[in-house]
Order: sequence, then structure tokens, then C-alpha cells
Amino acid sequence: MKIVFWIAQILLALLFLLAGGMKLFTPYSELAESMPWVADFTSIQIKLIASLEVLAAIGLILPAILKKYRIFIPLAALGLAFTMIGAAIVHIGRDESVIRNIAFFVLAIFVFYTRRHFLSKS
Repeated sequence: MKIVFWIAQILLALLFLLAGGMKLFTPYSELAESMPWVADFTSIQIKLIASLEVLAAIGLILPAILKKYRIFIPLAALGLAFTMIGAAIVHIGRDESVIRNIAFFVLAIFVFYTRRHFLSKS
């Protein structure tokens, strides 16, 4: 069962590392063309969202590798779950699909739930 937990944690980290990295390094004008919701935000807001996604992805993996500060693992997963709630609100307001947001939310909550024991060990 631990393998399933690790796969979920690594998958969540990879998804947000790629998504955040793409938003961080792609020019705003190109993002706005490929993702219409980007136009609702400023360039700085998009870079902030992207930075938080990348930091959360790092927070999911680095503490596990270092075997230190593991409290950040469930906190990073919870932060990504809240990010997906915000993303779903934006997409619902634009009459867009939220299926991807729901799937990522469920994955983030799963990682949070399976790693929550690190919260009590700090």
C-alpha cells in the first residue's frame, strides 16, 4: 500500500511542477492564448500562482528525500487542494469544465490524508 501512497505523492508533485513551471516560464501573452482564464488575472498573479504550485511540488518531495521537515508534505498537499478549489471557482465562473480540478483536488486530499501523521510528529 505504501507504493500507492508514493505514486500518488510523486504524481501530484510532477503534475504541479510541470503546470507551475509552464506558467512560470511561458510569456503571459502565450498563456492567455492557450488558456483563456489567464486573461482574468494579471501577469504577476499568474506568476504568483505558478510559484506557489512549484513550491508545493517541491514541498511534497524534498522533505521525503531529506527525511527532515516532513510536516511540509501534508501541508503542501493541503495547499494544492485549496488551489484546486480556487481554480474550480474560476472555471465555474467562466462556464468551463472543472473535471480536472476535481481530479487534482481528490489526489491532493488523498496525499494529505495518507501523510497527515507527519503533522503530529513535529
